[in-house]
Amino acid sequence: MAISTLLPGNRTRRRWPKALRTLLPTLAAATAVYVSAGAAKPSFPVSAVSSAQASSPTASTVSLPATVPGAQARWLLGALAHLPIPVASIEAHFDAAFLAQVTPAQLNSAAEQIGPLRLLSVMTSQPEDIVLLAESANSTQFKVTLAVDGKGLIDGLLFQPETSSVVPTTWAGVDALVRSVAPRVHLLVARISAGACLPVHSIDPGSPAPLGSAFKLYVLDALARAVASGRARWDEKIALTSQVKSLPSGQLQNDPTGTRLSVLQVATDMISISDNTAADMLIGLVGRSAVEAATGSSGMADPHLDVPFLKTRELFVLKLDDWPHLANEYLSLNSTADRLAFLTRTIDRDPLPPLAAASAWTAPRDIDFLEWFASANDICRAYASLQAAASHPALANVARVLEVNDGGLGLPTSQWKSVWFKGGSEPGVLTLNYLATTLTGQTYVVSILTENPVAPIAESSAALKLLGAIKGAFLLAARLA
Repeated sequence: MAISTLLPGNRTRRRWPKALRTLLPTLAAATAVYVSAGAAKPSFPVSAVSSAQASSPTASTVSLPATVPGAQARWLLGALAHLPIPVASIEAHFDAAFLAQVTPAQLNSAAEQIGPLRLLSVMTSQPEDIVLLAESANSTQFKVTLAVDGKGLIDGLLFQPETSSVVPTTWAGVDALVRSVAPRVHLLVARISAGACLPVHSIDPGSPAPLGSAFKLYVLDALARAVASGRARWDEKIALTSQVKSLPSGQLQNDPTGTRLSVLQVATDMISISDNTAADMLIGLVGRSAVEAATGSSGMADPHLDVPFLKTRELFVLKLDDWPHLANEYLSLNSTADRLAFLTRTIDRDPLPPLAAASAWTAPRDIDFLEWFASANDICRAYASLQAAASHPALANVARVLEVNDGGLGLPTSQWKSVWFKGGSEPGVLTLNYLATTLTGQTYVVSILTENPVAPIAESSAALKLLGAIKGAFLLAARLA
């Protein structure tokens, strides 16, 4: 939630390469670390490579093109070999919008995890961006995408590990990978038939767990119900206000106050780049109570766990402002009415914490009590509800929104025609949730919820393991059909 991989969408001045559509859930995240002028903290740990492991890789004999992105890439590779990068050098090479969201300290922290890189090849070269293949000292290969603005300064940066996930071929292999990630894990592999989730394989699928940004599936469900009833329209314009602006992940918090965006654009941002401000805008549009109702209507076993349904801004204030005193005051309130009053009269009136406070949030904070909650079974039913909604012509945009980002799963297109993805994370929480449909029309859901209430999850390695487990689970489930 707090930290989600960012992908520039069609509101930006440039269409980014298809490769940038890999979105996993956190700035710490594993398969892609994207740092950009809209992503203060992208969504997956930067990489599994630590600077303590890295020594200078062998010098490269590959030449970079004589373009502006090529020159910036040359500087970047040199800077990674002499860490930390001086602040003055960072300010000379990155644009102001980027540095407004990613501080030099954050950039150096990410760079130290990656370490020196040796250039292996130039994959693509364009006037505004370049894609490189590079290798770290421990032989991890990275696809590095760098983009520049109109002044030639870096405004987008993606490090994407090329390390392939292990794809298990047995259910025991799937389980072993999932259990290796955290002390508490929940898994459901199910086939959706006639709107029902038919279990294929599972690990404790009925126990509620913290969701991170996967809660946004319920906001989308509530929006679909509002559109179906005529209370909202996809082409309706809603205004971005200062009060609704949240912290990243996402981009909308950087747009000028008063900007008006279509409901469809806001929904797309909420799901495809896990935009927190977009989620809060839609909760404001349909109403908190409507989202709470959607959790029950979509089949959540215990919807009272998410009442009051928190906005992302509220969770940030509770977990970052005077931690843990403000959170303890909220959690000490026993009734829903008292908690809602505390949110509206106190939390919603507090200023949004600075981004630096989020950077210091590295350990789990009350993930058992202060989060959004659902079980793996609940997530499957939420997907089934959204799939049913998307079958109606007026709600076809539900599918379009969910298909923008396939979460980097990489299922073979010879067998699978579409993938929906929503993940989520915060320190101690990592969830990955997919719906995929075969060319023959069979639909499966794989939901993995992992949690560690006492220590952060090593998201870089965890995400790669879970991706392998999920891909293996889909292939195994389809084989049984």
